[in-house]
Amino acid sequence: MRVLALIFDGFEEEEATAPFALLRRAKISLDIASNKTLVTGSHNITIKSDISDFTKIDYKNYDCLLIPGGAHYKFIRTNNDVLTILKYFMDNNKYVALICAAPTILGEMGYLKGRNYTCFTSMNSDFGGTYIDKKVVVDGKLITSRSVAAALDFAYTIIENLAGKETLDLVKKQIYYEK
Repeated sequence: MRVLALIFDGFEEEEATAPFALLRRAKISLDIASNKTLVTGSHNITIKSDISDFTKIDYKNYDCLLIPGGAHYKFIRTNNDVLTILKYFMDNNKYVALICAAPTILGEMGYLKGRNYTCFTSMNSDFGGTYIDKKVVVDGKLITSRSVAAALDFAYTIIENLAGKETLDLVKKQIYYEK
């Protein structure tokens, strides 16, 4: 499985770094893409992208699109190149994993109609689907999550869906996760 993660200035760091680190720990291929090499999050933490020109990504070769939340959603929702990638993943029934503000982009695009989802609670609107007040909601290949507080659960859900429960259990054992 190959995951394409998109981040831009203003992303929420914990919503990005927790899934990034755990996906790589699970040996799931992850490429972090942006519109530049060094991307600064909402709390001035900088991440180096693997791909610094997202307009040249061969996104059709990925199995999952991951977008963390944060203020960068304002850029994403107005950027046609990013919206094209998101539309491709949704229209081709590929995995899409979004957390916090990011699911609202799908709502604005009409992709939450008739779907179960969650997002940052105060950003929920009438997207035509069913908002569920949980940390993580899975509806087919759509994985949505509520907030920074759910970043680990979000990462675990992505891992389980992409690589299976056995791989997830190994990752949890490696980090001494107990529930």
